[in-house]
Amino acid sequence: MQSAQTVPLVAIACGGTGGHLFPGLAVAEVLARSGCALSLIISPKEVDQHAVKAAVGMEIVTLSAVGLVNGQISAFVRGFWQSYLAAKQMFKARPPQAVLAMGGFTSAPPILAGRKADAATFLHESNSIPGRANRWLAPFVRAAFVGFPTAARRLRCLTVKVTGTPVRPQFHPMDAGACRVALGLDANRPVLLVVGGSQGARGVNQLLTQALPLLAGQLPELQFLHLTGAGDFDKVRDAYVAQKLKAIVRPFLSEMELALGAATAAVSRAGASSLAEIAAMRVPAVLIPYPSASDNHQFYNAWAFVESGAARMLEQEKATPEILVGMVKGLIAKPDQTAAMKEALARWHQPNAAEQIAGQMIEAMARNGVRLAPLLKQGEPPGARPVGPGVEIQTARVA
Repeated sequence: MQSAQTVPLVAIACGGTGGHLFPGLAVAEVLARSGCALSLIISPKEVDQHAVKAAVGMEIVTLSAVGLVNGQISAFVRGFWQSYLAAKQMFKARPPQAVLAMGGFTSAPPILAGRKADAATFLHESNSIPGRANRWLAPFVRAAFVGFPTAARRLRCLTVKVTGTPVRPQFHPMDAGACRVALGLDANRPVLLVVGGSQGARGVNQLLTQALPLLAGQLPELQFLHLTGAGDFDKVRDAYVAQKLKAIVRPFLSEMELALGAATAAVSRAGASSLAEIAAMRVPAVLIPYPSASDNHQFYNAWAFVESGAARMLEQEKATPEILVGMVKGLIAKPDQTAAMKEALARWHQPNAAEQIAGQMIEAMARNGVRLAPLLKQGEPPGARPVGPGVEIQTARVA
């Protein structure tokens, strides 16, 4: 049996938002099944600290947040340097064989420290418009993996692979009635899931509460599962109580697979990780992109789904309760339309995204002499396949 110090270590920098963390967890689970030790590098944010409780058997390391907020350059540089020194010290004590960045400036110091430690470095970009951190990091990594084809040409990286965005293995179509009962809802009544991302969304919450009287009148059988984020919980819960509607209202839900499994339709922000989970679960949705997202990337994420017939979109500045109710009613009451939407969603789902990313990392480590167990899918018996999936990498040169 290998000692803890001889098991190959992979560090995954995935802090900042659920959109970075949950895809990172999906890749980590695949690597763990192949015999790697995992170090998850996260931020101090509550969403990170809560979500990693599900990461059994993995080391959790919290680094200072290094986001560039309101142009505060000095604070950004100070936080960045502190995080880099911490990552460098950690990697000196136990060098990783590979480092994967999942986006956001929290992931930049570990990549630079990983290069210093001679680790193979990689990044994943979930969004259609790459974030500033990944655009800056791309020349420093061996390969980049992207969720949307349009992102490939925007990264100055020699090797880019369109993999889709990884989702955890529990995200797959499920029995809606069983999911509803597990959450305390009626098994036989339609459910509207309302979610603003891992930290909630005030604009979505306000729009939905304003629309509740119309929804109650036009869809009287509809019940609700509303994930508000911490800030709006009391106000949203009181709005449902005032309308005497059947609703489960929570600030946050760890079991998002149950929420999506229970949903007849969803109203959601358009973060890439949320869209990947919606596609995996085949949930028709009205997407309300976050209007202040950097480079308006949520709009372009949503637009890609809309163009393919996989979703509807409502821009927040143009939204009214009446428009929203009309869109929701179409998803709830017109099965022929939602059937076509589910087919389009299936085309967006890349079930092997995590395996593709992990496989490329394993191949890079194997070239450096690291021996690992076979790369296995969830539930596959040991010895079923050779090390590495033989992933073909798409190469793109960017001017």
